[in-house]
Amino acid sequence: MKTLLEKSTYLVLIAVVFSLAASVAAFLWGAVKTVTVIIHLAANYDKSATAGIELIALMDTFLIATALLMFSVSMYELFIQDIVLPAWLEVRNLHDLKAKLSSVIILVMAVAFLEHLVEWKNPQDTLYFGLAVAVVSASLIAFSRFGEKD
Repeated sequence: MKTLLEKSTYLVLIAVVFSLAASVAAFLWGAVKTVTVIIHLAANYDKSATAGIELIALMDTFLIATALLMFSVSMYELFIQDIVLPAWLEVRNLHDLKAKLSSVIILVMAVAFLEHLVEWKNPQDTLYFGLAVAVVSASLIAFSRFGEKD
């Protein structure tokens, strides 16, 4: 039974492989969207808010792709074997991984709020959306800061 349980840690390779595949797909999708936005900007040569929204949406796509990559690499490092990573990407435990992913989630929410703010249709909805982003962000920051027990 011990051997079976020791070998079962390799089940995490499923999460590693598929989150890596999702990350590659998201990076490629971001590249396609970037080319599309550049063509749109060159063809229309306008200074409308839609160009800004499209550029902000690009950041969102690449942030999500980065989060997927961070998850894949970190899960591999935690469960399979150590790999050479930049210091900012190293994780020692699942709390570190959750804290790093929380940071990316906060960035994605901030980009989503910025997109919503640029469109600005209903001030009350924008206020509620901003408050929701703030509450979730504060919760994630508190979790990252105070959640780890030494």
